[in-house]
Amino acid sequence: MRFDIITVLPGLLESPFAHSILQRAQKKGIAEIHVHNLRDYSSQKQKSVDDYPYGGGSGMVMTIEPFAKCITALKTERDYDEVIFMSPDGETFNQKIANQLSIQTNVIILCGHYKGIDQRIRDIFVTREISIGDYVLSGGELPAAVLVDAIVRLIPGVLSDETSALSDSFQDDMLDAPVYTRPADWNGHKVPDILLSGNTPEVEKWRFEQALERTRQRRPDLLK
Repeated sequence: MRFDIITVLPGLLESPFAHSILQRAQKKGIAEIHVHNLRDYSSQKQKSVDDYPYGGGSGMVMTIEPFAKCITALKTERDYDEVIFMSPDGETFNQKIANQLSIQTNVIILCGHYKGIDQRIRDIFVTREISIGDYVLSGGELPAAVLVDAIVRLIPGVLSDETSALSDSFQDDMLDAPVYTRPADWNGHKVPDILLSGNTPEVEKWRFEQALERTRQRRPDLLK
C-alpha cells in the first residue's frame, strides 16, 4: 500500500514513520510512505502557499494552486483509491474506517494548516474527509500519522502475529479484555487463575466476558 502525504511541514512526519511497526512495514516493502513538501509546488517567489481569505476574517487560507499541481503530478504516475483531507469537520475516524482503507492500494492524504484550505480543493480533488476527534490541532500532520499507523498495522505481513490486530479493541465493537504476563504473583497481586489453567475454551470465554463487562462500564455506546 502506498501513501502520499502532502504537507507544508514534512519534517514533522519524519519521526512517526521512522520507528517501530511503520518502519518495519516499509523495510519489508509492504507499505510505502512518501511525504511531499507543498512549497515545492508553489509558483510564488517566496514559496508561499497561503493568502488572506476573501470576505475578510482572521487567519490565512491555503491556496489552491500548489495542492492542484501536486495532486495532478501524482495522478499522472498512478491511480489513487482515495484523496483524503484531514479535517476536524470530516467523518470521525474509527476502526471500521481503518479496516476499509487497509485494503486500498494508493492513497493521497492532504494536511491542512493555518485557518484551512481553499474550499475548491475539497470540492474538486478530495474524495473523503476524516477527523480524528472533536478538537482542533495546529495542522493535519499528526492526524495523518495517526491515520497511517492505524491502517498499516492491519495490512497482512506487517505484524508478526496477524491475529493480534483482529483481537484489538473496537474490532468487534468491544474493548479488549485485560492482559497479563510474568510474574504470576507480583507482591501479592496475582494473575487470574483461569489464565494459568491451560483450558483454552474457558480462557476464551473469560476474555469475552471481561471484554463485554469492560465495554459496558467504559463505552456502553459501542454495544448495540
